Amino acid sequence: MKNGKLIVLFLIINFGGLAIGNWLMQNGPMTDWYINLNKAPWTPPGWVFGAAWTLIMICFSIYLTKLFSVENTKKMKIIFLIQFILNVSWNYLFFNQHFVLLGLIGITLLTSLLFIYFFKWSHNVSNYKYLLIPYMFWLCIATSLNLYILVHN
Repeated sequence: MKNGKLIVLFLIINFGGLAIGNWLMQNGPMTDWYINLNKAPWTPPGWVFGAAWTLIMICFSIYLTKLFSVENTKKMKIIFLIQFILNVSWNYLFFNQHFVLLGLIGITLLTSLLFIYFFKWSHNVSNYKYLLIPYMFWLCIATSLNLYILVHN
């Protein structure tokens, strides 16, 4: 598949994942449950989440296009699928079901997977691996927010 078609495919999949996650959380950030939680002092305002995820998914889609153009294996497809499931399921676990501990486990696994992408599976994509930094940074923040809520509620 040509890179132009591949990036469009990854943009559709990644933004589709965000849409599915948003649908699964069912207004989670505006529910009484979430509003009344003791949240971390470093919790960003709501608009930051949308802006961050937009940047993250654009960068991640470009990275995946490069990665899959040099290493389009069954293994990489399975790893991408696991990443997708972990990313989407967090919204359901945390916001919809209020499973804060399971959410923390899921987001920790997702964060670990992104670090593995960066340090282990990016040797063939040279500087493209730096496109993962916004995703890794954001997941570290999100993991800390999830952990804070678990500990302080």
